[in-house]
Amino acid sequence: MIQWPKQNDALGTVNRGNPAESGLCTLCKADCQGKCETWVASMKGRKMLYPRNFGTITSGAANTTHIGVNYNALRIQGHCYGACGMPGGLSNSADDCIFPNVKLETEFGAEEKTKIKVPFMTGALGSTAIAAKYWESFAVGAALVGFPIVVGENVVGIDKQAVIENGRVVKAPELDRRVDTFLRYYNGYGAILIQMNVEDAKNGVAEYLIDKYGDKVIIELKWGQGAKDIGGEIQVFNLEYAQFLKERGYIVDPNPMKPEVIEGFKSGAVKSFARHSRLGNTAAESWADVQENFMATVTYLRKLGYKRISLKTGSYGMEGLAMAIKFATEAGLDLLTIDGSGGGTGMSPWNMMETWGVPSVLLHAKAYEYASILKGRGKNVVDMSFGGGLAREDQIFKALALGGEFTKLVCLGRSVMIPGYLGSNIEGVLKPERKAEVNGNWSELPKTVLENGSTVEDIFAGYFDLQKVVGAEEMKRIPYGAIAIWTLADKLTAGLQQFMAGIRKFDIDLIGRDDIYSANRETEKETNVPFITDFNDDKAKEILKS
Repeated sequence: MIQWPKQNDALGTVNRGNPAESGLCTLCKADCQGKCETWVASMKGRKMLYPRNFGTITSGAANTTHIGVNYNALRIQGHCYGACGMPGGLSNSADDCIFPNVKLETEFGAEEKTKIKVPFMTGALGSTAIAAKYWESFAVGAALVGFPIVVGENVVGIDKQAVIENGRVVKAPELDRRVDTFLRYYNGYGAILIQMNVEDAKNGVAEYLIDKYGDKVIIELKWGQGAKDIGGEIQVFNLEYAQFLKERGYIVDPNPMKPEVIEGFKSGAVKSFARHSRLGNTAAESWADVQENFMATVTYLRKLGYKRISLKTGSYGMEGLAMAIKFATEAGLDLLTIDGSGGGTGMSPWNMMETWGVPSVLLHAKAYEYASILKGRGKNVVDMSFGGGLAREDQIFKALALGGEFTKLVCLGRSVMIPGYLGSNIEGVLKPERKAEVNGNWSELPKTVLENGSTVEDIFAGYFDLQKVVGAEEMKRIPYGAIAIWTLADKLTAGLQQFMAGIRKFDIDLIGRDDIYSANRETEKETNVPFITDFNDDKAKEILKS
């Protein structure tokens, strides 16, 4: 297994735990005091694009050896002349061809387009406690920046205050909170997607949402995720709550109704329970059966009134990938999120995360191949989002390029949660009266934060940019976690704009597979992205022979 470095001396960042390819620790803690790249960038913003201690240092690249097939083994091209895709009113002059002029705003969807300010979205933030605790920061940040946020599965089912009558939800306070928080700051960009798994369908979540919110939400069907090949899970530490979930119809392990388990819990031998969701399509015997069921579900959702429908699939094999792309295309879905192995989760068996499924770069490369086959048959291929272990601006660029014309955005999971934790911890110190409300974990600001300042205005580089958008009075009500998300987004977007300017393309919709190349032959073979020195080698020789 490749071991990624824990420390980046040039940026001055350090991973508390073992780092993954994304640059995040394999275990990301809400109370972390720093300081991985994403954590620091949530305060410093675009300054984190550059090495530290400018004026007293020089720096050199360390990442020049590429081993194995992964996103790190793709490199980004650059071009030394020309420019294309300049936004309206701008020319190809050197004065206009500057990276701040790169257009990142785009859209996705079949019939009804969803506009987004930046080409990324969150992963599913569902029934895990950490998603609920920091939801205000996540949702407000997503709405203000203008990217889609996903409410994960089972939010209604685990809500003690939800009322389900005759198998249909009639009251869902937690789900309402999730949606209303986002819509409060929604400004025409981004969207809120609500996942629906087996239990959600059974409880009538789709019917509830369409009646209450209409076309303000996107409904998302859930096939799986890259972190696990079973249904969603949470851990429960309360016997009564475990029994409540069992009565709601969930699988709870161990069974909290058994006398011996109850006795074991009371004695301390059993300390927690795991709540599981059911697998989908269990009665299907072939892909044709799945297709029939899928199309019937989409038809039903359309009849309910849903104008926008998406699908989230996990890192299944090639048959499952082909099914997802074909079915989503034929059903006229608005988005297909393809989540490869290597991504994160709030709750999954660890060795399952480590060993199951198709790694992201392989799955995404095949997705492009399969989408191209459908396009060749005259199909209007579904817009796609790639996810699974992606966090930095270079990874966003590579994923968009690998998917070419079919990939409209990139799914970021844990990386866009980190600023929510960080901001909440800072707010809990600076506003101690709100510490419990925002789920702050600190009693004082650590040195890693004090390096930036001691007030909210000093700490977050994006503070005044955001204040200009919402106004000074409204700024007082913005959660600090949302300010941190805004600040991280500033770093990601500026870095992405710089890469785009380097390939001389000033519109994100123009990015394609000719903007990356493979750093080793194995990656070339598996992704069909040409090796570095093979790409344009014929043109180079024409120049030499001219």
